Amino acid sequence: MSKLEIKKYGTAVLRQKAEPVKEINNSIRALAADMLETMYEGRGVGLAANQVGVPRRIAVVDVKWTQGEKSPVVLINPEIISQSGEAVAEEGCLSFPGITAKIRRPDRVEVSALDLDGKKRVVSCKGLFSRAVCHELDHLNGVLFIDRMNPVTKLTLRKKINRLKKQDGK
Repeated sequence: MSKLEIKKYGTAVLRQKAEPVKEINNSIRALAADMLETMYEGRGVGLAANQVGVPRRIAVVDVKWTQGEKSPVVLINPEIISQSGEAVAEEGCLSFPGITAKIRRPDRVEVSALDLDGKKRVVSCKGLFSRAVCHELDHLNGVLFIDRMNPVTKLTLRKKINRLKKQDGK
């Protein structure tokens, strides 16, 4: 496995809607493994393929690893099929280092996705797991967490966001 480069805000692929994966093969499995390694090394709880420059509908999530228990979930061609509740919590993003904000998300979601064997699964998510999955699915649709910030927070963070775009955006 190799660590992949995490694309920072300002990189065009982050605004690109990811294309569906047509075939799950060894290169897709290797990408998912590399994404997990990259996510762990970056100390994140989720990562979308377009965050590493690959505009395909693949996301990895593991909210338990920070508690010492790895429980990785790979979602291929994920789609939210139901959502309920609402929660506001502090959120960050590996593509926005050093920037966090309170973001409103569904408290529970059910996601339909393929696993690494090509089997369709429905994954029930709640709490932090729901938040991480929603964040990564937003990435796959070209939506960034700054798009979900309230206007006052975004205005407060404008200088940091613009600095990041100028430094790292390519």
